[in-house]
Amino acid sequence: MVNASTLYPRSNAARRADILDGLWRFAFDPKSEGEAAGWTKALPAPISMPVPASFSDFFTTHKERDYVGDFWYETDFFLPENYPEKVFVRFGSVTHRAVIYCNGVEVARHEGGFLPILADVTAAARRGQENRLTVRANNELSESTLPCGTQKVLADGRKISKPYFDFYNYSGIQRSVFLVGTPAEAITDYSLTYELEGADALVHYSVEGGGERSIRVSLVDAEGCTVARGEGRTGTLRVENAHLWQVRNAYLYRFVIEAGEGYDRYEEKVGIRTVRIDGHRILINEKPVYLKGYGKHEDSDILGRGFSWAVAKRDFECMKWTGANCFRTSHYPYAEEWYQMADEEGFLIIDEVPAVGMMRSTHNFAAAGTGQYTYFFETPTVPELLKNHKQQVSEMIARDKNHASVIAWSLFNEPETTSEYARNYFSEVFAHARTLDPQNRPMTGAFEKNSAPDKCRCYDLCDMICLNRYYGWYISGGPEIEEAEEKFRAEMDKWAEKKLNVPFVFTEFGTDTLASEHKLPSVMWSQEYQDEYLERNFGVFDSYDFVQGELVWNFADFQTTEGIMRVNGNKKGVFTRQRQPKDAAFVFKRRWESLPEDYKGQE
Repeated sequence: MVNASTLYPRSNAARRADILDGLWRFAFDPKSEGEAAGWTKALPAPISMPVPASFSDFFTTHKERDYVGDFWYETDFFLPENYPEKVFVRFGSVTHRAVIYCNGVEVARHEGGFLPILADVTAAARRGQENRLTVRANNELSESTLPCGTQKVLADGRKISKPYFDFYNYSGIQRSVFLVGTPAEAITDYSLTYELEGADALVHYSVEGGGERSIRVSLVDAEGCTVARGEGRTGTLRVENAHLWQVRNAYLYRFVIEAGEGYDRYEEKVGIRTVRIDGHRILINEKPVYLKGYGKHEDSDILGRGFSWAVAKRDFECMKWTGANCFRTSHYPYAEEWYQMADEEGFLIIDEVPAVGMMRSTHNFAAAGTGQYTYFFETPTVPELLKNHKQQVSEMIARDKNHASVIAWSLFNEPETTSEYARNYFSEVFAHARTLDPQNRPMTGAFEKNSAPDKCRCYDLCDMICLNRYYGWYISGGPEIEEAEEKFRAEMDKWAEKKLNVPFVFTEFGTDTLASEHKLPSVMWSQEYQDEYLERNFGVFDSYDFVQGELVWNFADFQTTEGIMRVNGNKKGVFTRQRQPKDAAFVFKRRWESLPEDYKGQE
């Protein structure tokens, strides 16, 4: 049984949240024989494995690092007698799918590697005793999974991953695991929307769960003073002289929910702010904002995609140093702690579902712009893919809907969008997504070069149009860079002719650059070339008033599948994988610190 609540674990007088991170026991299961062999009760010859972390980069052999198939985790936890009535184990994620067992009993299963799993262990766990928690996971890709890909079977029977995307298929228990205790009829969810009335704010709320008990809510300011109270499952709080959550100037209140007289309590930090598209402009609190920042990855040495507060802290400090105000969670929802930190720092987030690889190519970064058509949305796997896509959109919005930092939902990255099949597919995804968000944030998706203004069938589904463009790198690179700029402007002129009256944001642009390489005159892969490329892109961005943001690809170098176009990963980082600046970091710092927050925002 899986409880529908996505609330982040909190401890208080009514609830318990105990972290289960640490060294777990681990085993590969290449023949998928573990369940039949009784591994649900005990792993036969496990090794130790840190949680949270990806498993790949701990190993020293290709066979283990590049493993594809079933793998198992196991740990023990003690459940006190006085633990609250309902008991759950909550995984931040397990990549890409998992079956959870408690004392050998299946308690949950989940498809999708980047959103929480909540397993109800109330009946299976024994109070006052040690209990065994076991996870059977799998990291295989297919054309019905998100992200999309396939695998190859080598002559020795070993599988290797063949992703349709340009990042490493890191896998494992990559986010924290909590033992959670709640009352039997706990508060399970809440939603907030905001209106501004002069200096005041109206906070509209709804609360789910708590049984038939009375519901009370309150809003507490940063000084600990209660500024508004309400009763009932739905209602409105008036906040006089409200402190608004603003870009790079965050102010957070505590939203407190109480069910009954001390029966249950939940609280979370929230920011009062509005988001709206007005023609070409992106408005936060009715003021225009120009997006400056990064496409990112959850990616670092040793940890792989495992969450680390230390890595997150360094990343935010580097982003702040360059004058950034935004990032996209390319190409999947990140660990919840990233959003909590963005709330605190006043960063804007374009939150992206793992719909990447929807083009049948293991080198999609090179295929983009070639006109290649792979019939991706014309195959028998599409119904299952659509089901998974809609489910993960639902889970992402349910998890992240109350974060002030989240200002838009990205529902895809670089799919084929030039056919009626794609139009029908994404029409369903967008229609579904628009039923889910109480705040009605803008919906978007990132288009690659094949999705040209005269060929794309899906751009009008978006409230703002996000473009990934590599003129001067994949298209007309090196000595043809002047011609690349001409081609870029020619495409932008075609977009301008459509008079779409929506914001355009560049969600990817960049060059692979080795921090060691310098050359005058510039050549591709040198730092000088990256700087020259960026300056030409800035000139294009500045020439069109409907361009309302620039998110460079990528914040930092990151790991990918091996290949002749990748030198131990993608080197498009403005920072190295160790979070040290390349020359481009100083280029962005000079530019972004000179641009006003409302750049090109005048009506």
